[in-house]
Amino acid sequence: MIVITDNELETHRIIASVEDDAAGAIDVFIGTVRNKTSDKTVTRLEYESYDTMAIREIQKIVDTAITKWPIKKVTVHHRKGILKIGDAAVVIAVSTPHRKESFEACQFIIDNLKKTVPIWKKEVFDDGEIWASSHP
Repeated sequence: MIVITDNELETHRIIASVEDDAAGAIDVFIGTVRNKTSDKTVTRLEYESYDTMAIREIQKIVDTAITKWPIKKVTVHHRKGILKIGDAAVVIAVSTPHRKESFEACQFIIDNLKKTVPIWKKEVFDDGEIWASSHP
């Protein structure tokens, strides 16, 4: 399940969505809004998305992950709009038979999401704002 939303991400529901009796592991990545970037105080983040294309690109990443690991279920939710410090911006949950596969698949999904998906992040500081690069 892939979702782009203006609403708060419900982490517990996302995790529950990947539960599977054949899965011995669930790995979860939660990307949150932090209060500092490069020694600058962040007041908020603003995300914009080309939703249709973003969902299509995330699906391609998920489809590739499914060919590489024995994924039972996977869910990716990403917020857009204005997020405050501490908010979850992205939640990825992956279930697999074993933990190593879950870790690897989850990392693959977030790394590729950051590289290819048309979701843009503006960092707003006390003294200005910038559109952030997708690469840390």
